[in-house]
Amino acid sequence: MNKSTQGLNTMLICFALLGCSEQAKQDQSVHAEADDTQVVAAQAEDEQGSQPAAFVEIDKQAYQQRLQGFWLGQSIANWTGLITEMDKVGTPETMPFYTDQDWGSKDLPAMWGEGVPHSDVIDFYLEREGVPWGADDDTDIEYIYLHLHHQLQTAKLTAEQIKQGWLKHTYSEDDAPLFKKFADSEPVKENFLWESNERARILMAQGMLPPETSEAKNNAKYMMIDAQLTTEFFGLLAPVNVAVAKDIAYLPIRVAANHESAQIANFYVVMHSLASSVDKDLPIAEQGIWLATQARKHLNDNDYPAKMFDFVLAHYRNNPDKQNWEVTRDAVYQRYQLEQADGYQYKDPFEAGINYAASLVSWFYGQGDVKRTIQIGSLSGWDSDNPTATWGGLLGFLHGIDGVKSAFASDNISDTYWIHRTRRNFPDHTPTKDGEDSFALMAERMLSIIDLVVVEKMQGRSDANKWQIPVALNTK
Repeated sequence: MNKSTQGLNTMLICFALLGCSEQAKQDQSVHAEADDTQVVAAQAEDEQGSQPAAFVEIDKQAYQQRLQGFWLGQSIANWTGLITEMDKVGTPETMPFYTDQDWGSKDLPAMWGEGVPHSDVIDFYLEREGVPWGADDDTDIEYIYLHLHHQLQTAKLTAEQIKQGWLKHTYSEDDAPLFKKFADSEPVKENFLWESNERARILMAQGMLPPETSEAKNNAKYMMIDAQLTTEFFGLLAPVNVAVAKDIAYLPIRVAANHESAQIANFYVVMHSLASSVDKDLPIAEQGIWLATQARKHLNDNDYPAKMFDFVLAHYRNNPDKQNWEVTRDAVYQRYQLEQADGYQYKDPFEAGINYAASLVSWFYGQGDVKRTIQIGSLSGWDSDNPTATWGGLLGFLHGIDGVKSAFASDNISDTYWIHRTRRNFPDHTPTKDGEDSFALMAERMLSIIDLVVVEKMQGRSDANKWQIPVALNTK
């Protein structure tokens, strides 16, 4: 390969994968920077001999900081969103929805008539240093998968490994411990599994394996939001390579989701995988649009998730007032809950569909700002903690842990994690601190899993400082 061909190929990768800046487009050197990620041209051997290839090169230390940001951002968003979870679900008793005017006001009861114990005010919730973040269903199943991958030293979990992990680390309805939601409330058994996840756990206890646990004939709750909460992080285990990300996430998604709900879960996995490819020279709002539109390509055009995406994005783009997110949320309510358009049949506020549409409202109008996205997500309605936690994690990854702390203007934010609040049978990684783990240690273990994924699933390279992930050259 001559130098001019090498330069052309490198530029083509740069344009297609990273969307390089104008300066990088004019630079025909052998690499193009994109923050802690760069594309390098190299020689790779195949059966026919030496062929041109390229690698996305990712700095491990920087990636670890991003992973810590993922766990912290997800925890802040989860516990902030829990304050308004199911307060507003579009029924006559709970209309109108929250708006920006409600931020900082007293929280109203959820549809089941209760508030939450950690806050009675609609505002950002931050756990102070020294007090661990409590596990919740937005983070604890992902934690189980992190533990299983690391313990088993595998790049991809089998159905049997997933089943055994769930049975060991989650409670059944029978052996769950007593839990008091409020200091003066009666203790009840609580296994912190609901909807499709609860049904899947019952099926696994009977010996059934995924993907059968998400088949409609076995699990009538397969269309619920559950898989979104438990699988986004697989995209971070497979940076850049969407095909591998979808492959290792397939069985975890199919524990509890099928058909459109599985497509929606895949959408979030793709966004997390491509987060390492985004052009950091773009304004942060445009980075978010790019990630979302790239993930849109993985939806079936004929199904309602794709049509929801197109509707919400068009409504956002046509709205001249990008602060008025409420008008798009209200349009989602009208179109999908009331009119049941685009083949979507609304039945339950826990469904993947209505919450997917609501999540897109907060993603687009949040414009890449961590606080604003969490705020909008928390006020959007329906299962507000779940989409909000997803975006808090993704933006935490994009900004890194220092960026999250800077956004909240605080260094006094906890970085420890209490998995045994909801799950069981884990080692205590932080025996001198409350809780069992820290975001730094969790990120460190994720790096070792990514080593396996890069080498075994991507045929890439890993050393002490970086990964080199091969990408195909395309000169067409």
